[in-house]
Amino acid sequence: MYVQWKQIHRDGMRRVHQKTTPLYQRTRHFRVYASNLMPGMLQTAEYATGLLRSITEFQQTPDDVEAAVKARLDRSRVVREGDHRFALLIEEAVLYYRVCDDEAMAGQLGYLLSVMAQANVSLGVIPFGARRRIWPLEAFYAFDEGLVAVETLTAEINVAAPGEVGTYLKAFAELSQIAVHGAQARAHITKAIDSLA
Repeated sequence: MYVQWKQIHRDGMRRVHQKTTPLYQRTRHFRVYASNLMPGMLQTAEYATGLLRSITEFQQTPDDVEAAVKARLDRSRVVREGDHRFALLIEEAVLYYRVCDDEAMAGQLGYLLSVMAQANVSLGVIPFGARRRIWPLEAFYAFDEGLVAVETLTAEINVAAPGEVGTYLKAFAELSQIAVHGAQARAHITKAIDSLA
């Protein structure tokens, strides 16, 4: 289903975070590809505030940023609670895109380092110089094997057709092969933190 952000955010952004919390709670295996922003479930309050403030101003939607950030952080508890597994891939550029001030960005990157140490989280960074087998894509979130949410500038597209879900999961697997993990991923994050000094 294709739903415009203006429709989703017509009352502000808090409601959409609350509405999707049950989906996050029942999903056992998340696969997330982020080409332009930190995945929502890994965002700090300061990063989320900068991002949601920008979205509110750009979309000219009702300003409920403070409540939306709280709802986003509440929804993100699934990373620390329950029986959930996370496979997350981010393009290296995400480590440098600034949607908040330098201090908040440093905090966000530091949080990324801590959360990737959790046993239920696998975080990969796709380096700038990686030999691409698949081109950069729009950001998407796969919830188990039944649903993929794709984020575009104007809308969220929810894909449930098995063949299309399978294509996104195939793309995720291909992107996973060119990502670096563990110490190499940490080195990329640390380099991004150092660039803020």
